[in-house]
Amino acid sequence: MYTVTPDYRIPLTPKGIGQAKEAGSRIFDVVSDNGSSDNWKVYFYVSPYVRTRSTLQEIGRAFSRRRVLGVREECRIREQDFGNFQVAERMKVIKETRERFGRFFYRFPEGESAADVYDRVSSFLESLWRDIDMNRLHHDANNDLNLVIISHGLASRVFLMKWFKWTVEQFEYLNNLGNCDFRIIQLGLGGEYSLAVHHTEEEMLEWGLSPEMISDQKWRSHASKSSWNDKCSWYLDAFFDHLANSDDDDYDEVKSNFSD
Repeated sequence: MYTVTPDYRIPLTPKGIGQAKEAGSRIFDVVSDNGSSDNWKVYFYVSPYVRTRSTLQEIGRAFSRRRVLGVREECRIREQDFGNFQVAERMKVIKETRERFGRFFYRFPEGESAADVYDRVSSFLESLWRDIDMNRLHHDANNDLNLVIISHGLASRVFLMKWFKWTVEQFEYLNNLGNCDFRIIQLGLGGEYSLAVHHTEEEMLEWGLSPEMISDQKWRSHASKSSWNDKCSWYLDAFFDHLANSDDDDYDEVKSNFSD
């Protein structure tokens, strides 16, 4: 279909419609705590592609009108642009070149790189925070606010990368989401958001998270916002060969090297 139909116009198959409807029921169970909670609302952000709009329509069947705070079509969370119509033989060569070049920085001819998607998703994330901080969603503080973002595989991985400050190297190891699969970023006890509040270590390993990334998620599930840099030494170690534990240690090492 990609050879004759623009990517944004490709519809869901009957199987996809069923998957979307099932996803709506699963999301309802998450936000309602399996029906035991009554004080909650949902707000949807959706990519403008036909298949994501259809996914939203099917997910929406699980919610009553009083639960839906609102919805917004958001172009910045659309799929990566692969370059207009896609000829199968040409795309095979292009994707082989991408593997050699690197998935994050390779830009498709007439299309985008994952780095390009990162820039627009970063802009969306800033708007998302402003929506919350300025109460643009007109949310009653007595209700839990749940934001549901209906997007695409790469855009979702890039969103997680930006949110959790993952590096390009860490991104390269992430596996794509399955159709109508979703990730839950949930607020932990200390005020940080984490994947580990809802998801298991086995799930995160399957998604391609490294042991260090999983440890970070577990820590975030109970940590306070202000202590991230102090406790996550692995993140600094990804950029520096060696950082002294104190200024005195660093001075002594420099002096020793000078003496040698």
